[in-house]
This record gives sequence, C-alpha cells and structure tokens, in this order.
Amino acid sequence: MKGRVLIVAGSDSGGGAGIQADLKAVTALGAYGATAITALTAQNTRGVAAVFPVPPDFIGRQMELVLDDIGADAIKTGMLHSAEVIDEVARVHERLGRGAPLVVDPVMVAKGGARLLEPEAEGALRRRLLPLAALLTPNIPEAEALTGAVIDSVDAMRRAAAQLLSMGPRAVLLKGGHLPGATVVDVLLTAPEPGASGAQGGERLFEDARIETRATHGTGCTLASAIAAGVAQGLALVPAIARARRYLREAMLGAPGLGHGHGPLNHAHTVRPFS
Repeated sequence: MKGRVLIVAGSDSGGGAGIQADLKAVTALGAYGATAITALTAQNTRGVAAVFPVPPDFIGRQMELVLDDIGADAIKTGMLHSAEVIDEVARVHERLGRGAPLVVDPVMVAKGGARLLEPEAEGALRRRLLPLAALLTPNIPEAEALTGAVIDSVDAMRRAAAQLLSMGPRAVLLKGGHLPGATVVDVLLTAPEPGASGAQGGERLFEDARIETRATHGTGCTLASAIAAGVAQGLALVPAIARARRYLREAMLGAPGLGHGHGPLNHAHTVRPFS
C-alpha cells in the first residue's frame, strides 16, 4: 500500500458516494485512506432525505489528529456544506497540510437534486479553498454555479475552465458528462509553473464513448478520490487522471445494479494492480 489520502467529505448511508465511495476507490487503487467526516446523510439511490452536519471545529479536529500522526500525501475534499466548514478546512490545510496537494471536488448538488452546499457558502469556496487547490474537479452545473457562465459546448467548457483557473487553483478538470452526445469530453487546464516564461498553461482533452447506464451515483466522488490516490502515490497529474478515468469507467461497466434510482458503481471491480 503506497500513498496516504486524507478525505474530508460527507457520509452516504447508501454506500455509493461520499466517504464510502472515496475510501473504496482509494483502497482499490492501492493507497491508504483516512477521513474527516463533515456530515451524515440519510440517502439511497433515489435521493437525499436528510443531512446532519458535523460541527466545524470537530471536522478540524479530525483533520488535525490525522495529519499530526498518520500524515497525508494528498488531501481530497468533497461535501463541505457551509462557509464555516470551508473556513475550518482551509485553516487546517494552511497550518498542517501545505505539503499535501489538495484535490477539491466542489460538491454542490446531489444526483437526486438535493442541495449539499449552502448558497452563501459558494463565496467561501471561491475565496478560501480554490486558491489552495492543486486540482479542482467540477462538473458542468458546478462550474456554471461558480462562474455564472452557460456551458453548452466543449469551447464553453474551455472558457469556463480558464475562468475557474483564474480563481487560484493550479489545475482544473472540468467534466463534460452533462453535455449531450455519444462522446464525453473532460477538459484539463493547468496553470503555468511559477517562474516559467510565457503566460500560457497547458490544456488536455480526455475523451471516451458515453456509457448508457443509471449507475452514475458517486461518479464525481470516485473520480476525484482516484485522482488523489494517484497524486499521493507520486503520479504526475495527467497519468493520475488517466488512470482514475479508466478505473471509473470499469467501475461503471461492472456496476452491480442495486437500488431503484441512480445506482452505485462496482468500486471493487478489480484486484489486479493498477499501473
């Protein structure tokens, strides 16, 4: 087992998303997952029925104890429901987690439509967490909420990714699954390295044939955590994303068909080592 990932996110009682999906993905890819739980949710594949938030200071305490003892090679955030929680997570990262690249999955709305981030917390997300992020992984609705732009094409995704990059993260992976079409395109935009000549960063498109399935619960959590596992294991960003996307795709194709709504993935679809 190589690479330590501290996951700061909410719990999913259905086991398909949140902390449960995060831990399954990190473990399947051979890394070690520790957690700071931000909220309990009562949910299943049909949707979120209730959210019980964890006090911000207790979230911070979980992070502090893990970082002080076990340490982390990457930190991944998911559901951070309030501005107070975002401020606390940022505070602990600034004090104890600077050496661990931060992967921010800006969880705002559940698959079933339940709001998982308070509207007034969006400003705190932009102001406090995005400037600390090594990678931001929004889907299209999340990117639209953060930028105010309408994203209806790959070119619009490129423009939105550039706008998000200007908010401070070192890289943005804008996921295109919400756009129609037989091909799903994700756009990766990276900032120039500090001290590098020229103002242009890098762009990379990842493309795959769309999988027609209702097994889409937890795809964002899974992808971000799988990327964080790769980063924690010392992979460069592009190989970490490529491996994570392949893992996610295979997990979707092997989904167990559970539940009556947006079904979970098969996070344990393989026991062979990933390279």
